[in-house]
Amino acid sequence: MLVQQIINGLTLGSVYALIALGYTMVYGIIQLINFAHGEIYMIGAYAGIISLGLLTLLGVPPSLLPVSILVSFLAAGVVSAAYGVTVERLAYRPLRQAPRLSPLISAVGVSIFLQNFVMLSQGAGDLVFPLTFPSEGISFLDARITTLQIFILAVSVLLMAALTLFINRTRMGTAMRATSQDRVMAGLVGINVDRVIAVTFAIGSLLAAVAGVLVGVYYGLVNFSIGYVAGLKAFTAAVLGGIGSVPGAMLGGVLLGLLEALGAAYISSEYKDAFAFLVLIAVLIFRPQGLMGSADASGEKV
Repeated sequence: MLVQQIINGLTLGSVYALIALGYTMVYGIIQLINFAHGEIYMIGAYAGIISLGLLTLLGVPPSLLPVSILVSFLAAGVVSAAYGVTVERLAYRPLRQAPRLSPLISAVGVSIFLQNFVMLSQGAGDLVFPLTFPSEGISFLDARITTLQIFILAVSVLLMAALTLFINRTRMGTAMRATSQDRVMAGLVGINVDRVIAVTFAIGSLLAAVAGVLVGVYYGLVNFSIGYVAGLKAFTAAVLGGIGSVPGAMLGGVLLGLLEALGAAYISSEYKDAFAFLVLIAVLIFRPQGLMGSADASGEKV
């Protein structure tokens, strides 16, 4: 029982970590909590469904799993990245020099707008995600890890490793870290700050889109409201790890997933969503900088 819940928690936590990375990267660069990020995740899930529908019209069956999953990832990533960059350009960039409350209100407004836009354009009911993974899995220690759980964990770990390498080993990653340290000085030494911020939003949105597809496949259903709760939980994960710290977002997501799975199994499944918010309250009271919030900018923060 315990091992099974740990596996479930790691699976869920890896998805939270992917979404939390978008929160922490944006905050690390422009000190903004992008509350519309959960809706970008939701749009990624819808883009994955639509792309699979187009594949079916072209004669490619969803049972052709490698092609279907690759196309859904690509479509979701491109669409969500475009939405993320557009939101930054239209809703946040004009308010960059405004009081900090103004972009925060703008972020909440964008979140509400995107929710209603998807509800009106795609309907308020649940949509079935037309992808099914093989039911086979691996059994050990009275627990079972399915093929889909292995896939979710592998994709999440690969993406987090790729992001870490990107931040620490590329010129754009260096520019992102420099902008995070001192935006004005970064501009003075020739870094295109606007481009760096746009790339940050694009990468964070792409990671959220992949998480949206993974969750859609995992639960089999998608609706316009999934981004709200997932976004709040991912924000909690980012705060738990240390907002602005990339490793912290990864750690926070995994820990939150484990806490939620264990709490649902051993305390009450009816209150599983409440555990995340109890964690948020506790972190803000006892360690507001988060578990890894003291990291410096030399690769630990963006």
